[in-house]
Amino acid sequence: MTAMHHLTTPDGIRLAYADTGGTGRPLLALHGAFGRGRPFLSLADRLGPDWRIVAPDQRGHGRSDRAADYGREAFLADTATLVERLDLAPCVLVGHSLGGLNAFQLAARRPDLVRAFVVVDMAAELPPHDSDWLDGLPETYGSLDALRTEIEARVSLGEPLHFLEGAVETDQGWRLRWHPDDMREVKRQVFGEHWADWYASDQPALVLRGGASPIVPDDIARRMLDRPNTRLATIDDGTHDFYLTHRTRFHDAVAEFLTTL
Repeated sequence: MTAMHHLTTPDGIRLAYADTGGTGRPLLALHGAFGRGRPFLSLADRLGPDWRIVAPDQRGHGRSDRAADYGREAFLADTATLVERLDLAPCVLVGHSLGGLNAFQLAARRPDLVRAFVVVDMAAELPPHDSDWLDGLPETYGSLDALRTEIEARVSLGEPLHFLEGAVETDQGWRLRWHPDDMREVKRQVFGEHWADWYASDQPALVLRGGASPIVPDDIARRMLDRPNTRLATIDDGTHDFYLTHRTRFHDAVAEFLTTL
């Protein structure tokens, strides 16, 4: 198992990250809201030693610290810190949902750090949707099955395993590493139009969307293709978290894009 490492950001947040190591070209994998970096390590099985996979738990997630700030600039500063401290630049970014937004915004604002990027089921424009399912979420559960049942009953968009990656057993029972209040703020900061950042860079990019997901509808996908050096691929029956449910096709799409660089 790949060991977890830690670094501390300039604003004092301790970030956890996994690193497959080696001398391959660097790929930084950024998970979505509620997720963790760990599932993206499986990219190493497909890409082999030619690529070094670094997968952090972003602030407020997994083994990284909670924070007072979940704004756009805070997430981008964290990502830049990871790239610079680990000497990854210029690297490929693969970002799911929240991570996809972080990827293309960093490409726009710090092009020196980003060689290319893959945006996984994230649009340059995301209308608000409610987080009511987080209301009254218990802090602890008697078993992992009980936690899974609770998530399955509440979540309408997404694969339960995506949320359960943040589960941990404590002396008081099973709990989620992320806090509902933090996730509400993370999501609030993601909503809106980000077209200025989308069009502000020209590195090679892949928009990889789920055909059964509402996040990147056809009209938005066509607008995103107006950006230079941008490709579009669709996992036809994939929902928002197809990186888990359609792992082989996800890996193949990323690998194919990387051969074009």
